[in-house]
Amino acid sequence: MSRAELKKVVVVEKIISGHMTNAEGAALLGLTNRQVIRLKKKYLTEGGATALVHRNRGRKPVHALTDETKERVAALYSQQYVGSNNCHFAELLAERDMLVLSPSSVRRILLVKGMKKVKQRRRKKAHQPRERRSQAGALWQIDATPYAWLEDRAPAFSLHAAIDDATGIVVGAVFRPTECREGYSLVMQQGIKKYGIPLGLYSDRHTIFRSPNETLTVEQELAGDTKPLSDFGKAMDELCITHIKAMTPQAKGRIERLWGTLQDRLVIELRLLGINTMEEANEALPALLRKHNRKFAVKPKSDESAYIKLDSSMRLAYVFTTREKRTLGQGNSLSYANKLYTFAKPALHRFDAKTVVEVRQTLTGEIVVWHDGEAIELVEIEKPIRKPKQHMKKASSALQRKPASMHPWKTTKQQNQDKRTTTKSDFQDALYSQYNSYAEALW
Repeated sequence: MSRAELKKVVVVEKIISGHMTNAEGAALLGLTNRQVIRLKKKYLTEGGATALVHRNRGRKPVHALTDETKERVAALYSQQYVGSNNCHFAELLAERDMLVLSPSSVRRILLVKGMKKVKQRRRKKAHQPRERRSQAGALWQIDATPYAWLEDRAPAFSLHAAIDDATGIVVGAVFRPTECREGYSLVMQQGIKKYGIPLGLYSDRHTIFRSPNETLTVEQELAGDTKPLSDFGKAMDELCITHIKAMTPQAKGRIERLWGTLQDRLVIELRLLGINTMEEANEALPALLRKHNRKFAVKPKSDESAYIKLDSSMRLAYVFTTREKRTLGQGNSLSYANKLYTFAKPALHRFDAKTVVEVRQTLTGEIVVWHDGEAIELVEIEKPIRKPKQHMKKASSALQRKPASMHPWKTTKQQNQDKRTTTKSDFQDALYSQYNSYAEALW
């Protein structure tokens, strides 16, 4: 018997012996008077204390899972769904194998089979949660994360994605080999084409989003200079999107938590689809995002949308570009990326020489001149062939010549040397003669 059943036996026996009333026994057991009377009757007519034991003790419940079902669940997990969490595993069983089980049921099965261990839950740090924006499109959060999305079937690559802060909808995503401006540009184009232009964008402080020289000196501020922008920042400025650069990961926690969800679920989904390359993963990504949004998206506080409709005259391909200044030469030609270009329709576009224009290169490699909100098409032309400079041959130094033995220079030199020798000898003789005369006088 359990402790609760033993308590019932003691209380019922006291009531039968007259030491306690039905009301007092009902108060002790937390039952009504009618339930106490039934227990007393069962005790008297069905054999005493054993009558108060639960009738299902030792019997298998009718709704219990069969051993075959448990074995099948364990086999499916080890063969196909290894690594999935309990909730995702239960969803996959219902979706692909027609087995409707609760997450707690599959958890118990895997624990008994030794396929999972009980996780030790750590105490969470206290962070003041930031409320979601009230309207869809008020703020997007954008980021990228490198991960082994295809496990050992391919090298690791980066997933770029943007999420709406108010609804939790992943508005765009794309796989790229590394974190890059092209990946972020494709994500923004996907979201803007499908939903509209958001009011704000939250990102980290990667140099893709900001210029490394954005801090101005006091002299520059007094001169009225503005902060330089990266190519991505210029695109945000052109679309009038307020770009906020977070100082900490917690500031953009919505997208940081998204990575944990996708790294847990997306890896399993890609494995089940038999995807082995990044290109195949990009083809399957839209359908997987729709499935994710159906499950995790929430309704915003306000039904009114904050999205701004994209103007039909604006082409996003010419917004998300690299931008550089070039000076036009004679014939409206310009040099870019070590190639020479000119206008495809020179009759429609004519500029003075030395005019500074903005050259934009799209994600597809198209190069145009951007002027007054219009893209001017360029064509590549051949560079003029310049004749190489002719180098004048320098005269070589003349060979050293030795004069002949009877050359006047040598004769004069020898005569001077003989003269100097003779003069020296005469001087020595005169000096000795004077010394001898002086010595004789002393003696």
